[in-house]
Amino acid sequence: MRQRQGRHTPLYTSAERQRRDASPWTLVQGVLAPLQFLVFLASLGLVLRTLATGEGAAIASASVVAKTLVLYAIMVTGSIWEKAVFGRYLFAPAFFWEDVFSILVLALHTAYLAALGLGWLDTPGLMVLALAAYAAYLINAVQFLLKLRAARLEAPASLALAAGAAR
Repeated sequence: MRQRQGRHTPLYTSAERQRRDASPWTLVQGVLAPLQFLVFLASLGLVLRTLATGEGAAIASASVVAKTLVLYAIMVTGSIWEKAVFGRYLFAPAFFWEDVFSILVLALHTAYLAALGLGWLDTPGLMVLALAAYAAYLINAVQFLLKLRAARLEAPASLALAAGAAR
């Protein structure tokens, strides 16, 4: 939550909320986020299997590459969304710490690609690096889910009443 002069400031101003709701990038983020989570779950299973059995290294590596590509897509489109809503590509005050942690997630996934492509790590090392990237991703996902929840709790009363009447 943003703070100004010791008072709670909503996650979105009225103008930011309108820009968020009007932006096509909001829908793109809404599609990519669950897609990324599904790719993550599948990849996590493959990585854990490879670590446990030593089998399936190629498919596990391919799944981490796929997860990384989806991450890149969500990071690029998320930056465009942030520019459309907040007027800057990254580090808008409302999402500053989420963006900081997103950079760490991106760095770990990119380190995986570099280690894989340049042969810097053996298979167990790659899988452990993937798990580190995935742990950071999970923390970041929780950050964004908490922001989504906060945004829903801050929804104007008229929207909350309309949502309640639609149920």
